[in-house]
Amino acid sequence: MASLRDLRGRISSVKNTQQVTRAMKMVAAAKLRRAQENIFQTRPYAFKLSEIIARLKNQLDPTSHPLFKERDEVNNVLLVIVTADRGLAGGFNANVIKQAESVIGSELAEVNANGGLKLLCVGKKGHEHFSRRGYTLVGDFRGTFDKLSFLKADEISSVAEDGFLEGKWDEVYVVYNEFKNTISQNRIVEPFIPIRADRFLTPVMENELSHIEKEDHKFENDLIYEPDVQGILNVLVPRFLNYQIWRVLLDSNAAEQGARMVAMDAATTNADELLKDLKLKYNRARQDAITKELIEITSGADALAAG
Repeated sequence: MASLRDLRGRISSVKNTQQVTRAMKMVAAAKLRRAQENIFQTRPYAFKLSEIIARLKNQLDPTSHPLFKERDEVNNVLLVIVTADRGLAGGFNANVIKQAESVIGSELAEVNANGGLKLLCVGKKGHEHFSRRGYTLVGDFRGTFDKLSFLKADEISSVAEDGFLEGKWDEVYVVYNEFKNTISQNRIVEPFIPIRADRFLTPVMENELSHIEKEDHKFENDLIYEPDVQGILNVLVPRFLNYQIWRVLLDSNAAEQGARMVAMDAATTNADELLKDLKLKYNRARQDAITKELIEITSGADALAAG
């Protein structure tokens, strides 16, 4: 049995850890509120932009823009993997890494075997995980979430877009955690480039679009585009790609804070349970020590009386 000193030390250590986890939970909750506000403000614009792109594309030849053109053969693929820069967020990082590895081992197995797979890892955890396993990484986007900005989203989007136009890769996919609610996320593998004929919808997109798209579109066919459809498309496509990456980063950031808040809440609760167990052991050990001392005193007194 552990000594009283050892038990006191463990109780003190658990209390200190509990203070840290409780503080981290509060910080994560504050960050989550801001992250939720950002993603809720961003999603409607991103969804509407996607709708406009799809509508314009339907009025033109499918090959009217280079970012619409699907390659005859897919020999090279860029996989953008979005993780966090920090841990202590439950299974947040492990889940998205597992999803990426699943895609690499199935749909992209042949491309990977032929050396045509490139990874762009946003966040320290994904970057370090895949770099240690010998994958070819494009760029260094560790620390992205330390100071999240649209400029960083623009930089990531530009790397993917320029590489596609230059023929470095034939397809680009994005793997990330989509924010569903405080306690859960959706693991998403989203096609990014080329822009597909059919709009890609995540579970959250499908749910939110059912509310966003309740507008009356009876004048849809009467829209007039200036200067022309092609000119508008040339301006909107790069903006669309930039904003999609921005939406992905905000989604991932909100999901990370939610996961960390839940993880720290669970850790704080577990610390409470551990403290109860340790205090019970401490009280039992203290009682045993007192009982032992009383027995020794009584035995000594009896011995003196007998002598």
